[in-house]
Amino acid sequence: MSRKLSGFKAWVVQRVSAIYMGIYLVYVLQHFILVPPVTYQDLTMWLASPVVIISMALFFLLLLLHAWIGVRDVVIDYVHHLGLRLAVLALIAVLLVGCGFSVLRSLILVAT
Repeated sequence: MSRKLSGFKAWVVQRVSAIYMGIYLVYVLQHFILVPPVTYQDLTMWLASPVVIISMALFFLLLLLHAWIGVRDVVIDYVHHLGLRLAVLALIAVLLVGCGFSVLRSLILVAT
């Protein structure tokens, strides 16, 4: 029973994250089509906006969570040896956390 609930929670997280990422991408595309940045300063001013930084941070957080759930499910389904499964999951977790820190570093640099 607990496994089914865990699968349902993962499903909900993936759907919610996909909806947010889709809406955010439409917003960004719409913004660049309607108000294209003319200069580098225009782009950095837009990126330095607190609303944009927070929404972009949430986008990448959900992207990494979405990726983790998807890859985790594939690894659990297809890697049957427990030791290898744990090693692959640990490697993927380290890579995703590294990507998260890289995004965080970039957002901090843009904000300052």
